[in-house]
Amino acid sequence: MWNPKQPSSSSLPPPTCTSSSAADESSPHNLLRGRLSFFGRRLNGEEGSGVDVLSAVLRDMRFEAAGYRTLHLRAPWSVAFDQAGLRGIHIILRGRCELVWPDETREVLEAGDLVVAARADPHVLRSPGVPRSRPIPASQLARQTKGDTIRVRGSGERAVILCGAFVFHESEHPALEALPRLIHVPGHGGRIASWGRGYVQALLSEARDVGPGSEVLLARLTSALVVRALRFHAQHTPHRGWLSGLQDHQIARTLAAMHDGLERRWTVASLARVAGLSRAAFSARFVDVVGETPMRYLLRCRMHRVMRFLSEADVTLAGIAERVGYGSEAALSTAFKRFAGVSPRAYKRARS
Repeated sequence: MWNPKQPSSSSLPPPTCTSSSAADESSPHNLLRGRLSFFGRRLNGEEGSGVDVLSAVLRDMRFEAAGYRTLHLRAPWSVAFDQAGLRGIHIILRGRCELVWPDETREVLEAGDLVVAARADPHVLRSPGVPRSRPIPASQLARQTKGDTIRVRGSGERAVILCGAFVFHESEHPALEALPRLIHVPGHGGRIASWGRGYVQALLSEARDVGPGSEVLLARLTSALVVRALRFHAQHTPHRGWLSGLQDHQIARTLAAMHDGLERRWTVASLARVAGLSRAAFSARFVDVVGETPMRYLLRCRMHRVMRFLSEADVTLAGIAERVGYGSEAALSTAFKRFAGVSPRAYKRARS
């Protein structure tokens, strides 16, 4: 498939958390965030009640890049999307097709449908009823074609599909495990859902007319489209995990607090206070909605952040401990070894 530009660790800024909540709140970055939050609450007419766990999680996963091609197809055709780490997005502009998973599970897609393969699972798009055959890799089609349009010629039914790929820098983030294999936003009368039409039109225009800044524009447009698709999925499809927490205001509040404040010394009691529930009620509700205990979820998020710091940042273990809510280097080392099976120093050596 066409490769979005892969992120470079050397281009990433160093972590900037501190263990002091007062210092953290007074940092220039958080002061600006606070000012923007004020305007967001005013626009929503809900002063002081804003909760945005989806933004908190996606900030943590760091959406990096996206690339697109428009496929003009005539049946019979079959195209494989199987490059590791690339998450697919497909928008059916005309005609119909099937999306097929490796286990032969099929999703029938029609004009106006938008789908996101959020977990980067390999899949095939093919014309309906096509005999089982070896699909053409999308990466091969991209190499053989100049420009943004790919044509597969046949004599049967026509289809036009805008196909893209995007990457998260934090490809092993624990929140990715809870994403559905497929997010499907159905069209209406052969047209894309009304909230998505502007995004799709802008994507088509930018993919056709690439220029200075296109990489940033495509990434931002894709990020916005994926966020709206995730929001749609959370509202319309029962799904256990942090994504379902979007619909539970009290759980969403604690998830956002955890993701935006891993350096804080959280306990079940302090998280329950954020939720406005008793400890017992909060613990039971969190497990019911998210599928694991709050402290286990918090541990996985912290350990992932530690792994990122150990892989990318020139920072002491004591400094990392402060940034993820541990009181000492020894406490962090014990927790990390219990979680990962090796010490932080051994983990860092293995990746240096």
